[in-house]
Amino acid sequence: MRIFVWKLFSISNNHIFTQMIEYIRGTLAELTPTYAIIETGGIGYMACITLPAYTALEGQKEARLLIHESIREDAYQLYGFVTEQERSLFRALIGVSGVGANTARMILSSVPAAELENVIVAGDHSRLKNVKGIGTKTAQRIIVDLRDKIKPSGDALISQPVAANEIYDEALAALTMLGFTRQQSQKALKKIFEADPTVKVETAIKKALAMM
Repeated sequence: MRIFVWKLFSISNNHIFTQMIEYIRGTLAELTPTYAIIETGGIGYMACITLPAYTALEGQKEARLLIHESIREDAYQLYGFVTEQERSLFRALIGVSGVGANTARMILSSVPAAELENVIVAGDHSRLKNVKGIGTKTAQRIIVDLRDKIKPSGDALISQPVAANEIYDEALAALTMLGFTRQQSQKALKKIFEADPTVKVETAIKKALAMM
């Protein structure tokens, strides 16, 4: 049970960060579309996660999350990732001026890592602009800053099916935790579930994000 590892990593040529926790492995005590709690050594660690990470962890009793630590004067937050690909993209995104940790997580929840790599390499500004909070200038800045640093891997996470009633509840909870009002979220989800009652939770949230 060795989870504390000092590590240096670079997001850009101008920023070097010190990271104490490299990963956390233990019992998956709680899982929602926006965060996971992993218990190890009698301590529960809460880490913010993306929708693809949620899908990958769903149904598991044990979990291992790669960690990125966000340390500010007023907050200490953990962000968890199932794959190094997703964590690397997250770190690359927060190295772009104007892109914070929550915005990077929103991007990776709306556009999975493998697809995001292709979007950046292809210079698809319009796809990025569909993400809540991303304007034209930010989308362009992301592509300009990262286009030459990204090599598409083609990897993708596979969605897991869940019960329909649970999907609606989890999607609603995720949207409200992401900052949308309950009324907004319910209106969007109603349209989505009427069109496709068998929609998966990750797809439902992505579609709702595009409609907001």
